[in-house]
Amino acid sequence: MTGRRYAVTSVRQLAAVVDEVAPRDPDRWDGRRAAPAAGGMWAPVSRERARQLWMVVGMYDRAVGREEMPDRAQRTAPQLFTRPAMAAFWQLAEAGELRARVQDVGRPLPLASLRIVRDVLGMLAALVVPERAVLLPVVAPPELKATVPARDRAALYRGLADMAAAGPLERDGIGLSAAERARVLAMVGLVLDAGLRQGELGALRMDDLAPDLSAVAVRRRPQRAAPDRTDEIAALAEVHPATVREVLGGRAHTRSEASRQRVLAAVEELGPRPEVEWYALREGTRVAVRRWLQVREEVIDALPLEGGRSALWVTLRAAKAGPAGITLQSRSVRSTYAKGVTALNMVMAGAYGWSPLPTRMEQLRRAVEAEPLAEM
Repeated sequence: MTGRRYAVTSVRQLAAVVDEVAPRDPDRWDGRRAAPAAGGMWAPVSRERARQLWMVVGMYDRAVGREEMPDRAQRTAPQLFTRPAMAAFWQLAEAGELRARVQDVGRPLPLASLRIVRDVLGMLAALVVPERAVLLPVVAPPELKATVPARDRAALYRGLADMAAAGPLERDGIGLSAAERARVLAMVGLVLDAGLRQGELGALRMDDLAPDLSAVAVRRRPQRAAPDRTDEIAALAEVHPATVREVLGGRAHTRSEASRQRVLAAVEELGPRPEVEWYALREGTRVAVRRWLQVREEVIDALPLEGGRSALWVTLRAAKAGPAGITLQSRSVRSTYAKGVTALNMVMAGAYGWSPLPTRMEQLRRAVEAEPLAEM
């Protein structure tokens, strides 16, 4: 079944349920059962969600049998989702007592990990005890880091075209080549004009740019499962945004039926977001993107491989992943942006009107209020 024998009956039963929706046998992956998804829907899980499901099974395996857990939790899988068992499990998880690596045990789980564990618990409860309303643990919302003030964004934007045309940026051992500078400034310009997330930026293709570089097409990829319209839905339904997240996150039982109906009615009234949204690019961004495209063409022309030439962002030097010119992966988009902004902050330190920019793209994105074009 799962390739592993769990010692306790309840955990073996839980693993059997998970193996139906997230089989470890590659030959059974395409035939996996649907699992609870956003908006009360059911859909096949992703590879990442499958890994998270098995992670929580492992956490249960390490929890059951401890003195903090009720004895009944060893008997059947439904007993794992009783209030006493859930409370004890969550306390152990928060404290880091259920970590897989021995050297990490006792190190409290970060907020982001706790949110994942909570969401997975909700999925498992819907699979194991679908007839029961399980009270899930409460996780405090993350404290968002400060966004970039409008003055700082304006200073950055004013210098975009000039910096794109400048020589290599270097100071105190931190620097960017001319090619790296062209790439990161194009990234920054697109984030400023379209409010792109990291995944959306990394997914851009050449045909997402208008021929005259006047606009960019964006396929929105909301974080987590909830639609990226929480505030809009909450305003229309006249409920708190947390209620929208609970209802659309498959946890409607935590809210009243009236609230659930208002949220669903608001979702229906708003309708789905368009699959593609176009955003106008300002002149500075167009200059930066045009310079990057020139660099990209030179790198691509030297690529000894066919195919893989549609991505907007490509590597600039050979590495383990392959030669220069191959598609830049999502993780590399993040590190490329961080390295570039670090260099910009070093070079611009002390310049009039300049304040250090955050090395996290998300802080810049959340400060942008980009409006899509009505038509393109």
